[in-house]
Amino acid sequence: MFLPKYPDNPTPPPTHTHTPANPTPVRRSLPPVSIDHNTVVALVVGGVVLTALLAAVAVTAISVAIAAVVLRSMLRDHRR
Repeated sequence: MFLPKYPDNPTPPPTHTHTPANPTPVRRSLPPVSIDHNTVVALVVGGVVLTALLAAVAVTAISVAIAAVVLRSMLRDHRR
């Protein structure tokens, strides 16, 4: 009842032989980009500043966490 019905004479899949119209594509060169020395210096300084800010935030977060643990311990001892 639920068996698939196959055709009596199935047609074979078509065989295509693909031949490209242009076998050697033309490579377009990118436009010349001039990188100035000041641009490189600005990027390096910006990276250093952002890294320093990230390190400062991480150190601050760790110190706040340590202070919270110490205060919690002191308050727990004070209540007893």
